[in-house]
Amino acid sequence: MNSLSILGVLDQLLFNQDAASGSVTLSTVVMTLGLAFCLAHIIAWVYMWTHHGMSYSQSYTASLVVMAVLVSLVMLLMSGNVYIAFGLMAVFALVRFRNVLKDTRDATFILWAIIMGMAVGTQKHGIAIVGTMFVAAVVLYLRVTSLGARQRFDVVLSLHMAGDATNVAVLNPILKRHSFKVQLASQRNLTEELLDLSYRLLLRNPARSSELLAELESTEGVAHVSLYHREDESEM
Repeated sequence: MNSLSILGVLDQLLFNQDAASGSVTLSTVVMTLGLAFCLAHIIAWVYMWTHHGMSYSQSYTASLVVMAVLVSLVMLLMSGNVYIAFGLMAVFALVRFRNVLKDTRDATFILWAIIMGMAVGTQKHGIAIVGTMFVAAVVLYLRVTSLGARQRFDVVLSLHMAGDATNVAVLNPILKRHSFKVQLASQRNLTEELLDLSYRLLLRNPARSSELLAELESTEGVAHVSLYHREDESEM
């Protein structure tokens, strides 16, 4: 039995029993979800490349990909059926959450469960099975590849510097000796003669970060030095 005949058998088993399946076939579902998956990567990559500030979230970036696939799955479920469209609106109106979800990934899984329940409830079993497997594969892919993770900097350095803004230049040679990349993230005046500085660093050797701290602490005018690894940063 060749591959075409196998696909034909799967198509009949999965979709011929679907209620009001219309022109939806196995190849249609896979191609639609696959296209949404590929195009969603463009959206995710653009978000990664254009984002600025401290509030970047890898979870949100990955959720963009899953959400695009789920929305495509919803449109396949509707397939011109106005009753399913109204049913979708009713289901989302009934589902109300009093607790704020802390992770966009949680909202994605809730949406996934709702869509799969709709697919089974409307007897579109083929779409439910293929859609579930496809979305599961997308989520596993995102976990394995860590899509959305940005390794531009691995630590955040915070310190207080006595003097004015001209004194900040004293720190640059020290930071560059220990880091491949240095970015001044924030600078503010605590008093007229005391600055609060925050840097993003990509260390040459993270295992020797204590040497950087020791050198900074021994520098005249520097106090309250602290180093935070990237995973310790809070996402806003």
